[in-house]
Amino acid sequence: MDYHWLRALHIIGIVTWFAGLFYIFRLYVYHVENQDKPQVTALLAVMERKLYRGICWPAMVFTVTWGVVLWAQMPGFYLAQPWFQVKGLGLVIVLGYHFYAGKVRRDLAAGRCRLTSRQCRLINEVPVFPLVLMVIMAVVKPLLWG
Repeated sequence: MDYHWLRALHIIGIVTWFAGLFYIFRLYVYHVENQDKPQVTALLAVMERKLYRGICWPAMVFTVTWGVVLWAQMPGFYLAQPWFQVKGLGLVIVLGYHFYAGKVRRDLAAGRCRLTSRQCRLINEVPVFPLVLMVIMAVVKPLLWG
């Protein structure tokens, strides 16, 4: 497959995945703020499950799959590039965030989540940092070290 098509598919996955990641903790804010309203939290739990399982997970798999296919085109070249190594660190952070979001979803569903609304709002901002880092690394490809 043409390199540009591979990049396009990878970027489509990234956009979809981050859309889900940016929204999931917003739902958690509403869930935490409405814990005294079972009808509301039941609806939010369904929305959270559908978002996480139906959008975040498939988009993560799609993104990583096309990323690996891109990487496989020139693995030695990419691994030698400092920008690619930093981008990989960003990916590790995003994967950690993704799985943490799943843990929080399970905790909310089980009634054992102890996060406050404020904490959920702050956690909601976390993906911005690796996203900015990875875009700069992939587009600008700065020289980071000798």
